[in-house]
Amino acid sequence: MRYNKIRKMDISNGPGVRVSIFMQGCTFNCKECFNPETHDFNGGKEFNDNVIQEVLELCKDDSIVGLSILGGEPMHPNNIEGTTKLAKEFKEKYPNKTIWTWTGFLFDRDLKDKEVLKYIDVLVDGQFVEELKDPRLKYSGSSNQRVIDVQKSLKENKIVEIKNIN
Repeated sequence: MRYNKIRKMDISNGPGVRVSIFMQGCTFNCKECFNPETHDFNGGKEFNDNVIQEVLELCKDDSIVGLSILGGEPMHPNNIEGTTKLAKEFKEKYPNKTIWTWTGFLFDRDLKDKEVLKYIDVLVDGQFVEELKDPRLKYSGSSNQRVIDVQKSLKENKIVEIKNIN
């Protein structure tokens, strides 16, 4: 597994100041993707335990409210094991900080039985669709994408979307 980059103080991928990691590799290749350099599974750098420790260290500062995991595609079968390990270790170390994740896969169709969801607070799901692009949306690029409260959705056994995000 590989990753593309880490942003140490990101204010655009989730609320507050966050650490963001962009996983490498995606097969969706959405038209007008904002991050096409992350599509090649052979690009980027090796993702390993040292990278996880680096991310955890960057998150220790009190000004960091959480971790954002994007891509590429963090939930692709090539990446989900590493994404799960990172999310689990993050939640064990920082139970009061949030994890936001973006994926082209659908929560209810593709991901609902995956271990990684135990650790994610908010999931933005669905592929970006250029024809449905809406710049007024705060954390998604197109109107088909959903901003999902994962823990509430798992508890209620139905998708609970977050509509008013500050």
